[in-house]
Amino acid sequence: MDERYEPTDIDVDREKAVTVTFQDGRVACLDLMTLRRGCPCAGCRSLRDQGQTVWPRADSPTPLRIEDAALHGAWGLAITWNDGHATGIFPFELLRHWHDAAADPGSAADHDRGR
Repeated sequence: MDERYEPTDIDVDREKAVTVTFQDGRVACLDLMTLRRGCPCAGCRSLRDQGQTVWPRADSPTPLRIEDAALHGAWGLAITWNDGHATGIFPFELLRHWHDAAADPGSAADHDRGR
């Protein structure tokens, strides 16, 4: 893995944001809505490709909250949300891209570019 994408610290504020500090000192802070809307799993990608909203859905709990977050190997973060969604693994490279590009990961075009 490219050192630019290797985290030295990960802070999960279950109510607000995920903050990742990378080896080069860059700090990426992504709010929960950005993360949930940009979920890279196949189901969420399919919804975005169809022009549908990933979150909030009609039955979505509010406020949005992270129930659990765990490392997925050395390359990503697996997040379980309070709406029961738990299939998205967020690669550190993607999180860095979203931060560096100041992109809206809820946009399918920006999301696909960051994969």
